[in-house]
Amino acid sequence: MGPSSRSRDQDRQVTEREFIRHFSLSAFIEAENIMTLNTDTRQLTPNEIFLLAVFWGLFLQPNPALALGSGDASLPSFAEFTHSVENSEVNVVRGVYVPNVLALPVAQQPDGNAGYVSNKEAEVTQFGMAAKFGNVGLLAHNHLSGSSFSELAVGQEVRLVYGNGTVEYFVITQILRYEALEPANSYSSFRDLRNDELLTAQQLFKKVYGGERHVTFQTCLAGAESLSWGRLFVIAAPKTQPVYIDRLDWKLNQLPKDL
Repeated sequence: MGPSSRSRDQDRQVTEREFIRHFSLSAFIEAENIMTLNTDTRQLTPNEIFLLAVFWGLFLQPNPALALGSGDASLPSFAEFTHSVENSEVNVVRGVYVPNVLALPVAQQPDGNAGYVSNKEAEVTQFGMAAKFGNVGLLAHNHLSGSSFSELAVGQEVRLVYGNGTVEYFVITQILRYEALEPANSYSSFRDLRNDELLTAQQLFKKVYGGERHVTFQTCLAGAESLSWGRLFVIAAPKTQPVYIDRLDWKLNQLPKDL
């Protein structure tokens, strides 16, 4: 491991400690109230960002609505979708496309407002803190675009579209569902619905946002009494081989027919 790799690892360890240090129930309740009132002016600390993202999921909103996904109108073609989200920004994720499932623009969190999640019906939000680990987190309310996350399945291809039209390809490898044992407690543990394994908040965060580069879709699982009874994480790893079929097909179609 070279000096640059050690430095990145140290930075990630420091960031993890920032998330876990000084948890408080009062901070959690205050953040919840802020989201409920739809105010976007307060700057959140890293600790509150973690609480919002993992415990409450940033997903408490009062008015359910539909999201663009499977079950809505036909999705645009990938070429049409790519064209619609391009804006020349080289390193900014502008859209996410899963064939036959979803085609959603990606909003960025405003500077100084890392607790922001889009309230638009057909949009997801990139979780800025996940980028500190070299990964891509995509957040959505479970009654908005997050409702389409439940249609994702292992083996499906995920395409991230950047502002300059570059496409990064992933494949879904894991679907993780957890119950928050104490949804209103900022120290709640989480129960894996597959095998009843219990994880602390720190363990869960590292599991879904740590490690090698990947994409994590996150939304809440609704229960009988709460929209944030649990958490759904869909994880996609980079494809092992380059995939440029769309661009290649386009180029082949431009060749003279008599060649």
